[in-house]
Amino acid sequence: VQLQASGGGLVQAGDSLRLSCDASGSFPSINVMGWYRQAPGKERELVAGATRAGTPSYADFVKGRFTISRDNAKNAVYLQMNSLEPEDTAVYYCNAKIYAGSGRKNEYWGQGTQVTVSS
Repeated sequence: VQLQASGGGLVQAGDSLRLSCDASGSFPSINVMGWYRQAPGKERELVAGATRAGTPSYADFVKGRFTISRDNAKNAVYLQMNSLEPEDTAVYYCNAKIYAGSGRKNEYWGQGTQVTVSS
């Protein structure tokens, strides 16, 4: 599975951005697609995830500002980010999880896209 993320950029506080991630390759259905982020000097953290059925989950710091969505036909996941804050500045990584049965999980990462929010 190859994940290609796009949509990052430099914006001002209060602005919006939409991240996109396209999965390619040969694979069965992707169970969970989501977004993580890593700010300088910090550990990578979960931002949002969505099951194949579209059930979303969010980190508390999202506070209703971000919305994750999937397009299973395109093997794509999107992250609409509104009311961006300087604290949202980070490299955002696309993530895909494929459950292989017997408790096994294959996990894949995209290359990351930089989001910078100026105050």
